[in-house]
Amino acid sequence: MIFVTVGTHEQPFNRLVEYMDHLKRDGVLDEEVVMQTGYSTYEPQYCEWQALYPFRTMQELVRKARIVITHGGPATFIMPLQEGKTPIVVPRQKQFGEHVNDHQVAFAEAVAERMGTIITVVDIDTLGDTIRNYDSIVSGMTGETKSNNAQFNADLSALVDEMMSDGGKSGKKR
Repeated sequence: MIFVTVGTHEQPFNRLVEYMDHLKRDGVLDEEVVMQTGYSTYEPQYCEWQALYPFRTMQELVRKARIVITHGGPATFIMPLQEGKTPIVVPRQKQFGEHVNDHQVAFAEAVAERMGTIITVVDIDTLGDTIRNYDSIVSGMTGETKSNNAQFNADLSALVDEMMSDGGKSGKKR
């Protein structure tokens, strides 16, 4: 299943919603496509969709999806990253009336370059090929998301062990 989410920004993202619907219509995609269309005015004819899903449903759809396609909002593409998935990020663009400026393009490209954890598609005409080649693209990526929790816990544990081993004297001010 492919899950597409355009977030909750008030400007429509018809370009992505319609493009995905047409990929499904034209048989380019043979797997199920589920979309969260937000404030888009285009209503998909070939994909399952809903304007907004509850947060828990969104999480479940992200977990179930083989591929997650998002707009360029960081809060949206972080969710699949938290699930260990590499999202395809299609940033909203000012020229199409999808946002007030092109900050999503700049941010998504910077994250892709610096972190190597997302696939950015600025030219929507390349999205079909990106989906078809998704597995090989992901296998060639070197970035990975890392949680600081393990390091924090290790550091805290070492600090507690140190404090306990000398009766806490090293933590006291003299």
